[in-house]
Amino acid sequence: MNQQKRQQIFERLSSANPSPTTELRYATTFELLIAVMLSAQATDRGVNKATARLFPVANTPRGILDLGEAGLREYIRTIGLFNTKAANIINSCRILLERHGGEVPRQREALEALPGVGRKTANVILNTAFGEPAIAVDTHIFRVANRTRIAPGKNVLEVEKKLLRLVPGPFRVDAHHWLILHGRYTCIARKPRCGSCVIEDLCEYKEKCSD
Repeated sequence: MNQQKRQQIFERLSSANPSPTTELRYATTFELLIAVMLSAQATDRGVNKATARLFPVANTPRGILDLGEAGLREYIRTIGLFNTKAANIINSCRILLERHGGEVPRQREALEALPGVGRKTANVILNTAFGEPAIAVDTHIFRVANRTRIAPGKNVLEVEKKLLRLVPGPFRVDAHHWLILHGRYTCIARKPRCGSCVIEDLCEYKEKCSD
């Protein structure tokens, strides 16, 4: 795929959705961090249901620490791996208070030092909360990047690095959300909805499907 075609792809995605954002509900950077930590192997809808109960009660590191691990589990037990996530969140809240004054750090190294926060979660925070051109390659982005040939790669890190290099500059910050949403609703795993895709004629997928 040439760069002119990539430019056209992102122009169309931008035109279709000028202000893309996460479907996780949050009001502060800390709430976003907790929601993203909970979202591993869980749906955004499931996370939003849990945080709708949790955040009115505790939405700061101190508030969640005061709940305690057992108390936190009661709010998130509908989410997969809730025992591990509760332990990680409690320990992360402790670190945020002890090392960062209760604030979510903007540095990748500091984010990845939090229990339960890996590169993908850190990228979401850096992009969504701080507006940095970071791309968290999940299954949706990995599929779209390879299927369309925007940035094919054998693993998530290879795809991430290619996207950061190949996505035209003006679109780099929002590319993360455009690609996730495109993979979630249009370029879906089993049978992509090519007939209703705004980039169908630019996509280099050879086995296009009709709706």
